[in-house]
Amino acid sequence: MENEAHVTFKQGVKACIPTLLGYAGVGLSFGIVAVASGFSLLEIILLCLLVYAGAAQFIICALVIAGTPISAIVLTAFIVNSRMFLLSMTLAPSYKDYSLLNRIGLATLVTDETFGVAVTPHLKGEKINDRWLHGLNITAYVFWTIACIIGALFGKYIHDPDVLGLDFAITAMFIFLAVSQFESIRRSKVKIYLVLIICVIVMMLGLSLFMPSYLAIILASTITAALGVVMER
Repeated sequence: MENEAHVTFKQGVKACIPTLLGYAGVGLSFGIVAVASGFSLLEIILLCLLVYAGAAQFIICALVIAGTPISAIVLTAFIVNSRMFLLSMTLAPSYKDYSLLNRIGLATLVTDETFGVAVTPHLKGEKINDRWLHGLNITAYVFWTIACIIGALFGKYIHDPDVLGLDFAITAMFIFLAVSQFESIRRSKVKIYLVLIICVIVMMLGLSLFMPSYLAIILASTITAALGVVMER
């Protein structure tokens, strides 16, 4: 059977749909938290459009409330989002023939979730292009912003988001993305991936005893990614 092609903007939009529940849950939660932290609707919209990173946006709210200097806030957000270098470099070979401006546009909107969707056809060797990734990225970008705005507007009516299961939505989405990647992986590689999963969990737990959890996650992910490259070769 021939590999499926992912070449139209519409296909990218369709591919993004399974991730929207996760965006809705976390986006609504962020809007609620941001309003409770004293952010205005305009400030929330600007955070979504300019920062566009759930974890970093939550951290920014907490640091602003604590009166943290702007330089420390910027540095912390940069460290938390540094994992995006790894995600973008993984997808880069599929888009190396496009113009610099086009590649900047593609890379700017890559998130954990859109990477989780895009890496599946990438690993399968299926045809993907810039229009497909633009459709995937822009759909997620717009939906995330809308979800945060809705959370901000109606936050005062939602006193406990956990009751609605919104706290688990992002976890459920990543479980789905992980399972979808294992569907067509050769058995010889499954063992490697299982070993890498165990390694990253053990390293994250071990390193978190000596450093902040976000640094432990970044360092463990980087080391495991490098180990994965060596094992596959």
